[in-house]
Amino acid sequence: MILAIDAGNTNIVFGGVEKDGTTAFLCRISTDKNKTEDEYAVQLKILIELNGASADIFEGGIISSVVPQLTPILKKAAEKVTEKIPLIVGPGIKTGLNIMIDNPAQLGSDLAVGAVAAIALYPKPLMVIDMGTATTICAVDKDSNYKGGIIAPGLRVAMESLTRNAAQLQSIGLYPPKRAIGTNTADCMRSGLVFGNAAMIDGLIDRMSAELDGKPTVIATGGLASHIIPYCSHKIILNDELLLIGLRIIYDKNS
Repeated sequence: MILAIDAGNTNIVFGGVEKDGTTAFLCRISTDKNKTEDEYAVQLKILIELNGASADIFEGGIISSVVPQLTPILKKAAEKVTEKIPLIVGPGIKTGLNIMIDNPAQLGSDLAVGAVAAIALYPKPLMVIDMGTATTICAVDKDSNYKGGIIAPGLRVAMESLTRNAAQLQSIGLYPPKRAIGTNTADCMRSGLVFGNAAMIDGLIDRMSAELDGKPTVIATGGLASHIIPYCSHKIILNDELLLIGLRIIYDKNS
């Protein structure tokens, strides 16, 4: 088993992933740029043990991070917990992806990891939706080429911007709206956020599908995906473990 860590701007997801890609456990903690390596090490160790595992079972570790200042901190924290130096997804790491964007070096590690897992698990062509601080959709063609994608404001970013910039609008919980036409301010906001994001995703799938050869398999992951994907009209596969599986695949390619 390896310790796989995916660090995003809002959450850090980590888990134990077996050789066959099975996820033994998965945990999600808030991203905090002010925490030290010791504080993260304590969190990792406690949550690993709460899930019935122990730090000495890990053969190694791997980290994908889109928060550069946290990457060395998480690396040291993981090393303290596992007593192994983890791999970092970035320059020099083999992913097996044929990246066809203008500047392959600009591709976020999370996008690469998600694409690697999706190519291994699902029929191509395909799209991977990742709903976190940003909502991203990447496209892979029938020959497993990474074609590119989109980046849009995430659900919580949109909600925070709305409440911060409109004096009469207050923060709301992301409960499922009962209908599209809201009859009070909170329901109107929920409808706009939930149904609006679902419609955006459906529309982007249509537009991106027109540029791919064949009907794509669409997979969604990320902490906010479960709030939105059920309201999309397209068939979309939810896979919360996608990035951890991708990290296992990349770990094996580089071991």
